[in-house]
Amino acid sequence: MMSASTPSPLRVAIIGAGQVADKVHASYYATRSDVQMVAVMDSRLEQAQAFAQRHAIPSAWQDVHDMLRAVKADVVSVCSPNRFHVDHVLAALAAGCHVMCEKPPAMTPQQADQMRIAARRTGKVLAYDFHHRFARDTQLLREAVLKGTFGEIYFTTAQALRRCGVPGWGVFTNKSLQGGGPLIDIGIHMLDAAMYVLGFPAVKRVTAHSFQKLGNRKNCGQFGEWDPAQFTVEDALFGTIEFCNGGVLRLDTSFVLNIREQSIMNVSFCGEKAGATLFPAHIYNDEGGILRTITQREEADDQRHLRSMEAFVRHVMGEPVMIADAEQGWVIQQLVAALYEAAEKGESVTLC
Repeated sequence: MMSASTPSPLRVAIIGAGQVADKVHASYYATRSDVQMVAVMDSRLEQAQAFAQRHAIPSAWQDVHDMLRAVKADVVSVCSPNRFHVDHVLAALAAGCHVMCEKPPAMTPQQADQMRIAARRTGKVLAYDFHHRFARDTQLLREAVLKGTFGEIYFTTAQALRRCGVPGWGVFTNKSLQGGGPLIDIGIHMLDAAMYVLGFPAVKRVTAHSFQKLGNRKNCGQFGEWDPAQFTVEDALFGTIEFCNGGVLRLDTSFVLNIREQSIMNVSFCGEKAGATLFPAHIYNDEGGILRTITQREEADDQRHLRSMEAFVRHVMGEPVMIADAEQGWVIQQLVAALYEAAEKGESVTLC
């Protein structure tokens, strides 16, 4: 009797040979025997070649279309600068590949919508690396929401704040390539985590204020040096999202802000029956002025990136696991755009 043949490994190509491709995507793929990295592309060929050598990838490319035609990948990781996400995702989908794209989805909601429609048309998986939603902490709070532990959640606070954490590498201070500053880089992560726990409620109206007070005056910090003369993004944005169900989400995000803590990355939820903080997950309420813990994790899950990548691969392989999909990515991109628009105009933006 012939034994069943072993399925061929997923052939993976990586677009963009920067830090996240190195530390997250390639590092995860290397842990799986059922995944084979076959190509990497970067606009700087030397960087692609060095990346390929580090990860034992057989080919390095400078042109995405040449790579996709030649290597016949099953899966593509898009880790290029934000400005190029739409072109690279659309090219990969057109080549018949499933795609894991770094956040944000794109530069505009219109681009994210194009990507969503293309994924639906081709029948391929398009996922975004909103990895905070894959933490066990986030899953615990989402399950509590579904069980009714909180009752109605009417006030949520999401914070992604740094005292002096402007990224000194990449293009994070370049608005034309990045699309914005802390909102589209770190704030978007806490926004997605909050929206996921809440179940993506419909949004009624958005207001926001943005500032450029410190990033164009300082030149070094926790994550290296930058050129203040080339700092073209906001260094802080504070926004309010009003939901159609009456709830409110407050979002505070900054690369550089005069706060005591070096970094704050967390979300808190206030409901009728109980409240919670996300990292680490802690659900509590009050009894006669005394805090009562309902559920608590001792430490925040530090395997979020791994779980995000794992969920994507499992989903591609046909397992019915949750991913941050193209539909939800489009919603998050619309919220980011509305926050920027409200801050620029100095007036609220209505979404429904």
